[in-house]
Amino acid sequence: MSGKRAFRTCQKAVVAKKIKGSNTADKHFEADSIKGNNTIKDTDIEDLAQNDDIWRPVNWEKTLSNIKEMRETRNAPVDTMGCDKCVDYNTKPEIMRFQALVSLMLSSQTKDEVTFAAMDRLKTYKTGLSIESILEISEEALGQLIHPVGFWRRKAKYIKQTAELLKDKFSGDIPKTVELLCTLPGVGPKMAHICMKTAWGVVSGIGVDTHVHRISNRIGWVKTPTKTPEQTRIALESWIPRDLWEEVNNLLVGFGQQTCKPVKPLCDTCANQAICPYVQGKKGSKKN
Repeated sequence: MSGKRAFRTCQKAVVAKKIKGSNTADKHFEADSIKGNNTIKDTDIEDLAQNDDIWRPVNWEKTLSNIKEMRETRNAPVDTMGCDKCVDYNTKPEIMRFQALVSLMLSSQTKDEVTFAAMDRLKTYKTGLSIESILEISEEALGQLIHPVGFWRRKAKYIKQTAELLKDKFSGDIPKTVELLCTLPGVGPKMAHICMKTAWGVVSGIGVDTHVHRISNRIGWVKTPTKTPEQTRIALESWIPRDLWEEVNNLLVGFGQQTCKPVKPLCDTCANQAICPYVQGKKGSKKN
């Protein structure tokens, strides 16, 4: 499925959830849905996805190579406590997949360290973390176990609802497509694409969180500035070779955690400072 088609299908799923009476606060759950990405028009997506003879950023290969060198040690929080590090690969496959989904639901607007600790508590609580154990635990007790992840009360509710749906509609396993994952409470495109890779080993798209969104705009990897992570995903998938999609999320998230930070990025130590539009823009502003 193409990125554009998957996005539209996810949009329909989001609309369907709203029609069923989802609280308006739901838009705050997934980080890439905070500022209204659900209102993007098809024409906007078509504009973003225009190939224009495969537009690619200047120096993108050098920029990527430099980021890989800076990330060579792989010692950022995402490398040791990211979603793929939160699951038990020795358990039953369907339980592992459910754990991957839960870890992503917990990770929204939450540091990897906090998510990892919450997942550890869930996996070591009584019978462990599975659909059955979530069905048995009360929403209040679940909330206490995952606290202090961001929006922990809402996430406890969504995880309980998701366990019910998976039992009743998906034969006790998680969905195997992006569009079906997006029908679950609080799950948006970013979570769905990362879950597809971690749980099913399928690269369905680029997982774009706030780090990837911010960095892509700073280093000029989008043809025009994007306002939401989902817009950024569509833009990136329009030119990044598909064989690189799998590594983009981890590379840029770790880079964002260690170097290209949201506040006070370490531009002076960045190997891309000579070719980074963000750095050059700051220098130009100082001259003026």
